[in-house]
Amino acid sequence: MPTVSVEELKAKVGQPIGTSEWVTVSQEMIDKFADATGDHQFIHVDPERAKQTPFGTTIAHGFLSLSLMPLLTSKADLPRLDGIKMGVNYGGNKTRFLAPVRSGKRVRGHFKLLQLDEKRPGQWQQTVEYTLEIEGEDKPALMAEWVSQFFV
Repeated sequence: MPTVSVEELKAKVGQPIGTSEWVTVSQEMIDKFADATGDHQFIHVDPERAKQTPFGTTIAHGFLSLSLMPLLTSKADLPRLDGIKMGVNYGGNKTRFLAPVRSGKRVRGHFKLLQLDEKRPGQWQQTVEYTLEIEGEDKPALMAEWVSQFFV
């Protein structure tokens, strides 16, 4: 994948910088997330009971939708920095869960670069708007501002 300089990436502040491939949120994925987090609420793991809810089926955990960000980032056409040694999550500014992701639906991430600042020599902090689109639906599953740091 081609890389860009910090200056080239900084020029993209305020712009969309990439879209991921589609990923299916399967019941198996939801069940594994429930096991990993201990959140076994029936709307996530019991298809028969979930049929009786307004969702009509099981839905992904909101935090599962948020945690798909690294996977979707890896499957996106995002610009990669030249000479990057590592990147770390720094935190989130805003997160809103706007619509449920029903089991079996496909989702993809849209990424917009909101800010890029040098915190100290060789350490850059970026804020990206992450929007999780649900295939065939008007409303996104979530929108979040996510802050990462990169070391070059």
